[in-house]
Amino acid sequence: MGWLGLDDTDHLGGGCTTKTLDELIKGLPSEVNVGEVRLVRLWPFARQRTRGNAAVAVELNCENEEDLVEHLDLWWNEKISPLAGEISSSENYDRLQYPADPGMVWFSSKIPDSSFYYNAVREEVNLEDVPVAERNWGGQGIIGATAAVAWDKSEVTFEAIAWRTEKNTGLEKLRLIDLERLAEIDELEYTFMSRDPRTGNTMIAPRGPCPVLFGLRARKSEVAYDSACYLLESSSTERNSGMRVFTTNQASDDHLGDDLCDIVKETEILSRGAVVISCEENKLLAFSESGDIKLLAQWLIKSDKISFNGLKNEDGVYHLERLKIDNSSVLKERPHCIMCNVRMKSMGQNQPVRCPKCRTRSEQKWIETPRIPPTSEWVQAPLDSRRHLTRPLEWN
Repeated sequence: MGWLGLDDTDHLGGGCTTKTLDELIKGLPSEVNVGEVRLVRLWPFARQRTRGNAAVAVELNCENEEDLVEHLDLWWNEKISPLAGEISSSENYDRLQYPADPGMVWFSSKIPDSSFYYNAVREEVNLEDVPVAERNWGGQGIIGATAAVAWDKSEVTFEAIAWRTEKNTGLEKLRLIDLERLAEIDELEYTFMSRDPRTGNTMIAPRGPCPVLFGLRARKSEVAYDSACYLLESSSTERNSGMRVFTTNQASDDHLGDDLCDIVKETEILSRGAVVISCEENKLLAFSESGDIKLLAQWLIKSDKISFNGLKNEDGVYHLERLKIDNSSVLKERPHCIMCNVRMKSMGQNQPVRCPKCRTRSEQKWIETPRIPPTSEWVQAPLDSRRHLTRPLEWN
């Protein structure tokens, strides 16, 4: 019994690591028994990340490990190694691309410690830091492949992934999916991130030329499988070349540490409403697409005490994934002149304030007004702007 990990067989313009693994599994010798199949999302800021930043792994059982490794060796050389170096036209992508650099690992006598998985899901990991496998093939993809094997499954969800036919793979056109059936599936207790509740648009079908038809997520394996079958059986859903349920770390919050607290020093509202929050200890960023996070961030002023969580990027800035106000500061304003209704101004340090128009003075320097936050609860981004790894607040 052992674990096979695989990663980095795709690029921004095509390919799919889940499909590569599915083909590998279908090509295994008949005496090899397939156990759990998993998909693990990793640190999204990794420099040489794949398109979906997901690595895969599969549990394999057989009597003769030597024969299995020999088969994997041949499969690697014939089917996977040729994928190295693939890259798409850069004109449609803002992100710096690296050529595909597939990696595959085999662990049987000892599974790598889960600490390696948490490193790979929370920060940059280098090849020299990867635990040694019984057998490994390839390059940069070894990192993700090993992390998928090392995952400890502290929180699990499931994703039923269906793939397009060879005829449709590579086409930019939208996937054809029965939207009426998808609406029914979206109402089930254990499915999640199937449709955008604001627009009704599907959230299970990717764009672009990759071979994935859809990925249907659920908190129970049987719900993912049955729901995917229900979609695939419809004449309104395009033909497929297969489907498989993966155990995943999606919606686990594994990429995040403990919630943090800080005090706001100042905020800056950028174009499209994005907000930079400078705190006493940290710098935070609320993206324009982050919905309630952005709106709450725009409300903040100096001395507000907040709790937050999110991923820290390579520049040390937290990209907010949830935000809460613990204590709001009072709003301090200069009083208005009772004669002119003009806001008074300071005459200097330790001096009273004075009306700039009629020169009337006042010993009351400030008027303090309590501020009531829009909400005292945690807020997070809308469904279509969340990371795959983000756990919905309503599950807590």
